[in-house]
Amino acid sequence: MTYRECYEQGCRTLQAAGIEEATLDARLLLEAVCGTDRNDLLAHGEQPVMSQAEEKYLNWIRQRAEHIPLQQLTGEQDFMGLTFSVNEHVLIPRQDTEILVEEVLKELHDRMRILDMCTGSGCILLSLLHYSNDCEGLGVDLSAEALQVAEQNAQRILGENFSEPKDCGVKTFETESDDAETAINTAGNETAGRVRFQQSDLFEKVEGKFEIIVSNPPYIASAEVDRLMPEVRDHEPRMALDGTADGLEFYRRIIVEAGQYLVSSGMLFFEIGYDQGQAVSELMREHGYREVQVVQDYAGLNRVVYGTYVTV
Repeated sequence: MTYRECYEQGCRTLQAAGIEEATLDARLLLEAVCGTDRNDLLAHGEQPVMSQAEEKYLNWIRQRAEHIPLQQLTGEQDFMGLTFSVNEHVLIPRQDTEILVEEVLKELHDRMRILDMCTGSGCILLSLLHYSNDCEGLGVDLSAEALQVAEQNAQRILGENFSEPKDCGVKTFETESDDAETAINTAGNETAGRVRFQQSDLFEKVEGKFEIIVSNPPYIASAEVDRLMPEVRDHEPRMALDGTADGLEFYRRIIVEAGQYLVSSGMLFFEIGYDQGQAVSELMREHGYREVQVVQDYAGLNRVVYGTYVTV
């Protein structure tokens, strides 16, 4: 088939399957397979597609028609101007979450220590480290598979080396008075790095103090998860979506414990659901946070809550 014929067949298949952005997805998948860009459809539409590429493309189209997310097929998603690896073990980074990163960057200064709770692909933490100077980060997640993806992304974005065997519980952040060069290490790796990852049930295995704690926790009420679009409901990890009965359980747990891991006047940042601003703000105020703010996304919906922890 020619390039255009592949594209048109992809469009027909995805449209018949009810894929919302069928024409866009058909084009993006074809470009990913052939290494082309959007101009090739107009300029070189009559060029033949190699049989191997055609077979791969049509296979991807069949999978996309089954509502497997496009990003899981290509294995990549852009976020904050960077390209991250993704698979079925992590949430696909979304543009809404860029609001959270942008708000943290406003408060992030050189040599700060960042804890990213429920790190998933690591997109939040690695973006913050990429766009800052000499900051250090710890990404925590319960999923070992998600942490493998985060390590791949650390190598991709920051050039960190996670090839050596490691025990994630060995190296920890030190207190404020310790030398910055020893504040964070890749456990089991001879080369000190700016980031490391730890498997932990929230703060269970976390040690040390941080200037910033940031989290995009599971926040969808359990009953709502089954109503999500099939790409999300059936193909993204439920443990990263399900916030239990009211969607607030992980906010409660993190808010209660986070103060123990923040330096004086450290800050806690959350992504939230559009209807959770008041509830999360009140929880933060009840547990010692001041100057609590709710930030809206570009659609005018509540998206981020943050505040400063004040010790009595």
